[in-house]
Amino acid sequence: MSTNDPGRDDYESAVAGSPEKVAEFEDTRRGIVGHIQHLLHVNPSLVPLIVLVAAIVIFGILEGSRFFSPFALTLILQQVQIVGIVAAAQSLVILTAGIDLSVGAIMVLSSVVMGQFTFRYGLPVEVSIVCGLICGTLIGAINGWLVSRVKLPPFIVTLGMWQIVLAANFLYSKNETIRSQDIEANAPLLQAFGTKFEIGGAVFTVGVVFLLLLMFGLAYALRYTAWGRHVYAVGDDPEAAELSGVNVHRTLMSVYMLSGLICAFAGWALIGRIGSVSPTSGLLANIESITAVVIGGISLFGGRGSILGSLFGALIVGVFTLGLRLQGADPQWTFLLIGVLIIAAVAVDQWIRRLSV
Repeated sequence: MSTNDPGRDDYESAVAGSPEKVAEFEDTRRGIVGHIQHLLHVNPSLVPLIVLVAAIVIFGILEGSRFFSPFALTLILQQVQIVGIVAAAQSLVILTAGIDLSVGAIMVLSSVVMGQFTFRYGLPVEVSIVCGLICGTLIGAINGWLVSRVKLPPFIVTLGMWQIVLAANFLYSKNETIRSQDIEANAPLLQAFGTKFEIGGAVFTVGVVFLLLLMFGLAYALRYTAWGRHVYAVGDDPEAAELSGVNVHRTLMSVYMLSGLICAFAGWALIGRIGSVSPTSGLLANIESITAVVIGGISLFGGRGSILGSLFGALIVGVFTLGLRLQGADPQWTFLLIGVLIIAAVAVDQWIRRLSV
């Protein structure tokens, strides 16, 4: 039926003749900024990689061949190997939207168990190492059970566990340090991660090789296995993951137990790094690991990020530390720049989350 209202006729013809226009939505990622945002969303480790390369180039220009020497670059890897291993454990927990403040204490207690079982009880060093690895795994299992079954917040659970393990560490060890000379003479296997070898002027350690194999192995598992997809799903939305058939309890238990095991390996590597078994070493590893993870682009809200970003984050800290030291700068500048990087990394993560579709 025709009408004399041309405006109404135009409206009806537009709706009837072009229904697809009614369902169109504006693409918020249009333009170069949107493409950059999308690229960072798909590749979360790209930002720390860019920062790492830029830092190496800048300090390389300032220091010249001294910074670019194979020895200097591999020295950075040696310095960050412990933090990098612990950051791998921390990354798994943070990907599930949790946090583990007990990683440093687990690492130290595991190393103390390895040393004390060998020298106090006279057990074979191989058995002592296995006991230390089991110790770290069991503590991780307790954390996982309290988080997944009792439904306690990960921050509270691991904060309490940090205090408990720290106290157990000092009470059990009686603040006694097992000297490097005694280990070298009677149980050199405890120092295995500190074994050095040279390739073309670059000096590597077994601990560095373990760090790289661990990072790439976990990156493969998270990307290409069902377990890895479950970890991301639990971190993104545990209720939705449960409804889709993911066993959230089993996934969280596996993550916290694996985190504890990795921290125990870090304890073994710590003995190789410092040469001795000391109950007071590495106690700040929890903060340092969180720093590496955050700078590495893994979201503290869970469900997004690449574990290789944690490796890049740890290397960024190592590059800044060595570069500023070679420049003769006050060590406090390192903390200042790392603090700026932490805030910037969280800001970038929020920007990506806000603009992502």
